[in-house]
Amino acid sequence: MKKYISLLMVFGFLFFFQSCASQGSADSQVVNSLVASQEFTFHAEKANPTNYDVINVMSSMPNSTMTRILNLDGSYTIELSKNNLNVALPYFGRLFNPTYGNTSDNSYRFTSKDYTVNKSQNKKGTWIFRIKPNDVKNVQEINIEVYKNGKAYVSIRSNDRQPITYDGYVSKNEEKQDKDKL
Repeated sequence: MKKYISLLMVFGFLFFFQSCASQGSADSQVVNSLVASQEFTFHAEKANPTNYDVINVMSSMPNSTMTRILNLDGSYTIELSKNNLNVALPYFGRLFNPTYGNTSDNSYRFTSKDYTVNKSQNKKGTWIFRIKPNDVKNVQEINIEVYKNGKAYVSIRSNDRQPITYDGYVSKNEEKQDKDKL
């Protein structure tokens, strides 16, 4: 009898962990429709700075791990739509031309209406977006790799700071509500 109970417990744990693992991915048809429309929101879950000064400071903090990954709360996004590119991401690294007094300019927070998007797909089915904002002075290129399961990887190359990458996922853009309707 004890063997059956332990066997049921093992299958119960396997079923539980299988259901938890499947929550982190999206349906490939939903991802394909988002990519085809070129209207989606990237939600950053982790930031990966490349500056070793930042990594050393992170490693010296109490109760920290020796990884160079910073967990984010998911409120940092890149929203891509037909007429608008809205970026709100933190930056961890070296700024070569920092803005003193106004610290909001030291992160990636901008809205661009003049940008070009080049979309391609590699052999494994990963979609790659190369976005070049023309009306933002400090960002050269934003690369977004969208995988079949909805996970995404973003790298940003700038004129005045070291590169940084982000891990996260893509979702459908939220509908904007008019203030008149409320």
